[in-house]
Amino acid sequence: MTAYMDHKDLANVSISEARVWQIADGVHRVMEDIDRASSAAGRRPDEVTLLAATKTRDVGEIMAAIAAGVRMIGENRPQEVVAKAQMLRSFCSHRGLVLGRPEEDGADGATDGGSADGPSRIVPFHLIGQLQANKINKILPYVDTVESVDSIEEAERLNRRALSHGVVVDVFLEVNESGEEAKSGCRPEGAIDLALRIAALDSLKLTGLMTVGAHVDDEHVIREGFAHLRSTRDAVASSGERGTSSCRELSMGMTQDMGMAIAEGSTIVRVGTGIFGPRAFV
Repeated sequence: MTAYMDHKDLANVSISEARVWQIADGVHRVMEDIDRASSAAGRRPDEVTLLAATKTRDVGEIMAAIAAGVRMIGENRPQEVVAKAQMLRSFCSHRGLVLGRPEEDGADGATDGGSADGPSRIVPFHLIGQLQANKINKILPYVDTVESVDSIEEAERLNRRALSHGVVVDVFLEVNESGEEAKSGCRPEGAIDLALRIAALDSLKLTGLMTVGAHVDDEHVIREGFAHLRSTRDAVASSGERGTSSCRELSMGMTQDMGMAIAEGSTIVRVGTGIFGPRAFV
């Protein structure tokens, strides 16, 4: 149990009207920023998905973000997935939405993605932080995508558990493009080979690559890491190897650097502070 979970009721659903409006304003401002950055990069805004990073946020705050238009959420810690998932699933159901992995999801991982001429009913639920082996079974009923796979051992463990649950799990390979020791992720030079090995696993679907931007002030360095991840993704997707054709997504860019990430091809930006404001806990 992480320390802040002793002080905050993450299952709380009651927040003030002022807080609801504050979060809605955050969502709309971030979406406008995505639109501007996409236009500046010569891209369509619908090429970039906003993922609300919900670490330390309670159910009421997340519900306010979904009500404001967020259609993808990501948790850092499996404990928070378990603490919030049932209440969030119920909230989404009342709005005609399906959170993460539908309860009736079958062995082929198929979901009802909505009609071709309407918005998807699915609100993808990603795990964007590290996944310990003893937490895999706890998150599989809820999470449809794990963005933080960074070794073949971790991928094989997840593959075995997914097979036993009769599901297919979407995964991203996390790459430590900055080389910073405090960050997780595989080394960039081994990313292509590792991605090919993960893509060949039967109960995992390699859908993209993920990185955290370099923690520096030099825009060139930050963008260089994002650009390298894009070229790695392109190499994997065009390899012709088994399971690689689905590797299309690039999860990169957060509140402080999402403009640079969008310019370098990001398809998913993970934003927490920009939506919810500074965290009260870490």
